[in-house]
Amino acid sequence: MKSNFLPATSQNYMSQILRVLPMAMLIALPLYSHALPSDANQPIKLLADKATYSERTGITSYSGNVIITQGTLKLTANDITVNLSQQRSINSAVATGRPATMQQVITQEKGLAKGQANKIDYNAVSGIITLTGNAKLVQNGASFAGNVIRYSLKAGDVEATAGGSQRVELVLPPNNSTNQNSIR
Repeated sequence: MKSNFLPATSQNYMSQILRVLPMAMLIALPLYSHALPSDANQPIKLLADKATYSERTGITSYSGNVIITQGTLKLTANDITVNLSQQRSINSAVATGRPATMQQVITQEKGLAKGQANKIDYNAVSGIITLTGNAKLVQNGASFAGNVIRYSLKAGDVEATAGGSQRVELVLPPNNSTNQNSIR
């Protein structure tokens, strides 16, 4: 269907963008959806300069060069606060730093994914991780940057939001195949 609002050259340009956009989103969206299944079965190791735990509230705070590892997952921050359920499982965790970082091997083929932000908020119940403040995600040569990046560990969905005069930025590596589609 031809639009009366765009000149023919703009229509061609838009149709090319709309053809490429799904491929770009497929590359960028499943950043953390298929992490190595063995990670969840590994012990959690935590290093920090200071740790405090409140039995009454179920809140544990770690400060000073905090490093948490579990399998290929690594989270580093200045401070991390963990909210535990009554059964002592993690409900949520908030990591802050300049920046707080995380990395994990997604699959052997996709390799290492890295994220960083001023604040990383993990909701274990929903499986949503939110990176806030100078947020960036990088995997397999592609990068996503914005003020806030939310992604679902369960579904692999990613939502990036700009802030102020900043815009969301997605950088995709060139396709090395001989049959390439381009925006032009």
